Amino acid sequence: MVVAGDFKNGITFEMDGQVYQVIEFQHVKPGKGAAFVRTKIKNVMTGSVTERTFSPTDKFENAVVERKDMQYLYNDGDLYYFMDMDSFEQIPIGADKLGDNFIFVKENEMCKIVSYKGNVFAVEPPMFVVLEVTDTEPGFKGDTATGTTKPATLETGATIKVPLFVDIGTKIKIDTRTGEYLERA
Repeated sequence: MVVAGDFKNGITFEMDGQVYQVIEFQHVKPGKGAAFVRTKIKNVMTGSVTERTFSPTDKFENAVVERKDMQYLYNDGDLYYFMDMDSFEQIPIGADKLGDNFIFVKENEMCKIVSYKGNVFAVEPPMFVVLEVTDTEPGFKGDTATGTTKPATLETGATIKVPLFVDIGTKIKIDTRTGEYLERA
């Protein structure tokens, strides 16, 4: 059990059949009236963030969210298959659980499968990936000083903005959280 008076950033708890994570909290002791805890909580299943106040004595059940490393194997229509590296068990996961940043993941990459009580609700790709540029316009010598960018298609089919000096066949490092070019690999 976790008590609202003991909230810390990152704590997960179960409330109304949903799992929430504390993003921000503040203990408020007004001059008049009872103390309360003002929080900003995130529903880990849906990703929605809400602000809510609790009495410091409110009790909630602890929620253990499991994150497990699994290898992405292949996709078959709307199902994406991941392999547990310990038991070599293959698990199909629906496309609705993947998220927008999964377009940077190629086969055989390691991802974190996030689940609660055995129900997978999210797939977290690695923070940084190295991908090859398969299509882009040619850059011109001397165009590097302005900091301008051009679109480039990667081997996974994703399109991002890259500096003008990046050519077809260049391997680049990408931050999957923002979808931005970081550096040549």
